[in-house]
Formats: sequence, structure tokens, C-alpha cells
Amino acid sequence: MIRDLVSRGTTLLLTTQYMEEADQLADDIIVIDQGREIAHGNPDQLKALIGDERIELKLAEAADVERATGVLDAFVDGEIQVEDRLLVAPIAGARAFTRAIGAIEDAGIDVHDVGLRRPTLDDVFLTLTGHHAEPQDNAAGDESEDVPS
Repeated sequence: MIRDLVSRGTTLLLTTQYMEEADQLADDIIVIDQGREIAHGNPDQLKALIGDERIELKLAEAADVERATGVLDAFVDGEIQVEDRLLVAPIAGARAFTRAIGAIEDAGIDVHDVGLRRPTLDDVFLTLTGHHAEPQDNAAGDESEDVPS
């Protein structure tokens, strides 16, 4: 329905905390965090802010995070985001990815899962703000009202 309206020339304002939804539906996105605009552009422009490809490495053991971060640092093009046993960082393509995985293996670090992928808008939000764009539970315990659409 939204795509149909837009294809007929209707301008729509969509507010969402679901970045995948914004990526699929929006031509122009303003990323807002705590009431401030932190980025503006189309989905591809926003993704380009944090690099083209990302290495995503899920470690078997949390105890290896610091050592794996040190090994990866030589191969990545920016800050390594760490969340529990998951390490995510921009990397310059398949060749650097292959070398990084070889170095992790040579260091004897056990890996549960690894991948090379393009960034998502969730990655953009996390990189720019340091936290996810997920809806937060209401800490005060107030009941939210359902607003009919």
C-alpha cells in the first residue's frame, strides 16, 4: 500500500525504529537519536558512511574477544564493534576478509560463525550512536497507549 501511494507521487512521512522497514520503504531517511539529527540521506548513502563491506565474526568463547579484536585490528578499516561474542567491523573486500580469517585461525581462536556482508541501516545506527535502534521497554512502567492507524 505504501509503495503504491509513493509510486503515484504521494509524499509520506514514516516514523519507525525498524531500520529494515525504513531501508525497504524510504527514498530519503533522517536518522534521529535522542531528538537530534545525526545523519541524512538515502539508504545507500547512509550505508556508505560506515564502509562497503563488513566482517562479522561470532566467537565460540567470550574469553577470546580481546585477543580476536587485537588480531582483527590489523585487517579492518575502522572501529570494531563488540557485542558479547560478536565482532563487526568494516573491511576492504574479500582479500582482506580471507587474510583476517587466516590470522584468527593461526591465533588458535575458535569461531562459531563468520561472514562478509554489506552494512544494514541497523549497522549505520549502531555505528553512529553506539546503541541499537530497537524500541526500549518503558523503564517507568507506564502503560503505552495503542494508537489506531
